[in-house]
Amino acid sequence: MTDHFLETARPIVRRALEEDIGDGDVTTRCTVAADAIYRGRFLAKAGGVIAGLDVVTLTFQLLDGRVEVLPLVAEGSLVERGTVIATASGPGHALLSGERTALNLLQRMSGIATLTRRFVDAVAGTNAVILDTRKTAPGLRLFDKRAVLLGGGQNHRIGLYDMALIKDNHIAAAGGITAAVERVRAGDERRHPIEVEVTNFDQLHEAISLHVDRIMLDNMSVEQMAEAVRMTAGRIPLEASGNVSLETVAAIAATGVDFISVGALTHSVRALDVSFDLEAIGG
Repeated sequence: MTDHFLETARPIVRRALEEDIGDGDVTTRCTVAADAIYRGRFLAKAGGVIAGLDVVTLTFQLLDGRVEVLPLVAEGSLVERGTVIATASGPGHALLSGERTALNLLQRMSGIATLTRRFVDAVAGTNAVILDTRKTAPGLRLFDKRAVLLGGGQNHRIGLYDMALIKDNHIAAAGGITAAVERVRAGDERRHPIEVEVTNFDQLHEAISLHVDRIMLDNMSVEQMAEAVRMTAGRIPLEASGNVSLETVAAIAATGVDFISVGALTHSVRALDVSFDLEAIGG
């Protein structure tokens, strides 16, 4: 875990723990001895790509610095069902009170990484890069986008602050693509990269003439995307977007687009099934 990720993740995980524990875990307090020491294992109950073990460590450490988490596989590893992916040992109160928060984050991140890997594998042999979107769970974008990276994809802009993406409503508000691009270039002192969304070939011609940094082909057919690639002739990177699925992504990649953004990576997460089982070792 990088220092930057750790520091950014810390308050998010702390809020998640506070949300779950509130003023105390009444069940654990009443059933587990205060000095009990336990060891537990995280077991993958389905095959998939593991992401979030560093977040698990952070979760338990925030509750009790005596908890030790030992990852048994590397982040981003593809594991089979039945694989023990990590162990954790320490005070039973911390392990039981932090279990659900740790599992929620681990399962979500691993589900995102697993689906991302499937998309990446589906476009293998092409030059297309799989991207995520901003369709993430509020408050969890840091983890969602990290999971995409661990699954082999790449991050699109992190938020509204690190790229200018001119979409249909911006175009309508500004009075056209050219006007929108000119306003961004005039008003953005930090000179962020500019991407423009287009829905037809007239808009594509206009965007090409403006020498923007990337063009998004919004909800175009495979045939239209192939023609857009021919028209652009490599002058500006092209991104395919809209209703991309595992069934269609290979055909989209074969058109020659440079990027394919997939909202489903993070907006329709199917958590990877992981369990955490304890055994007493002292107390």
